[in-house]
Amino acid sequence: MGSLATPSSDRRATISLFSRLRTAEGQADPFPIYAELRARGEVSPAPWGGLLVSSYATCEQVLRSGTWLEPDTAWRERQGARTRWSAPSSREISRTLPALNPPEHTRVRRSAGTFDRGSIDQIGRRVSHVVDRLLDTLDERLRAGEADFAALVSEELPVATIGDWLGLPSADWPRLRELTHDQVFTQELLPNASQLARSDAAMAELRTYFLGLVRERRKRPGDDPVSQWIRTWDGLEPDQDKADEAVYFLALFVLLAALETTATLLSTMTLLLVEDPDRWSLLAQQPDLVPSFVEESLRYDPPTHVISRVAAQDTILDGTEVGAGEMVHLLVGAAHRDPARFTDPDSFDPHRNPSHLAFSWGIHYCLGAPLARLEAQTLLRRMITRLPRLTLARRPASAPRVAFRRLLNLDVTLA
Repeated sequence: MGSLATPSSDRRATISLFSRLRTAEGQADPFPIYAELRARGEVSPAPWGGLLVSSYATCEQVLRSGTWLEPDTAWRERQGARTRWSAPSSREISRTLPALNPPEHTRVRRSAGTFDRGSIDQIGRRVSHVVDRLLDTLDERLRAGEADFAALVSEELPVATIGDWLGLPSADWPRLRELTHDQVFTQELLPNASQLARSDAAMAELRTYFLGLVRERRKRPGDDPVSQWIRTWDGLEPDQDKADEAVYFLALFVLLAALETTATLLSTMTLLLVEDPDRWSLLAQQPDLVPSFVEESLRYDPPTHVISRVAAQDTILDGTEVGAGEMVHLLVGAAHRDPARFTDPDSFDPHRNPSHLAFSWGIHYCLGAPLARLEAQTLLRRMITRLPRLTLARRPASAPRVAFRRLLNLDVTLA
């Protein structure tokens, strides 16, 4: 059993669509391109192999079903030594929690714990303090002219939040943020050789950093999460080196998950707020809409536009045969604009309070979703309360990516 062959004309058309996604115009507004792709079929063959899925219902079906798996270490090894999956950064990321499958995923996720109400309340106090400090700096810059919100706030809040929680020295935060941005290419849809090299170098440095951190915490344990994970894994794994490596992968995962996508959420949410004066006025008058504004931001332009899975067995997906081990690319950015799921999907509606796939679904639902929501809602509430209305100075530039969205700047001024 296998997926349908791709006619050369369809292959060229799909390659052309994805080439346009990498342009400045495509990055600024990829959704018309997604609509073109959806018009060619809600499930269609990808020219490089596997399938592209653009409908919400089918994306949700795959994420919820146990018959679809993560492309884990074993799967990547089967792809061969000269593929992107054999890159050192790809092999390393395959050992973090989001890339694991049961039963190992179940074991590691339980060891990680959760952001329960007590943890969120404690972190929330820290987030409020950091937000106030960052907005003070932003306000000061705005009084002198315009300011880059992405650099001053969006990039700073996540690293301060997770860095403080993990007990990482603040002097290390800027470098960890840079490394996080570089490693993401190994998780992109179609990385090139130079991008993979950047990811390889970044991942090697991150490995050295966090293994050193784990060894230091083993010598001087405290009440921080890394010390707690060491105690947990010492009870699960008799080999200390293996236990330390398990803790390393947990700490690495938490950092990567907390920084990249949350920073993008904060920038995208703020762009949606400041580009339309009526939205700022609406939230100022109805602050109870803040949670739904955040959720609509996650639907309208999620931080991650592509989630990939592989078939656990031969199956049929929306009428298309898929062989065991074959990959599907769930185009979440396209699914969130599916007219079969959402009324007027291209309109941003803060009253919508939608369901969405921005945090994935099923057993791989994002562990840090409560923390991302906390940061976004706290920032939004403080902005509309503390600052005069802001306006967009110019349209921001975007990183040339397909799967992981990122605004490179967000220049704002006082209205």
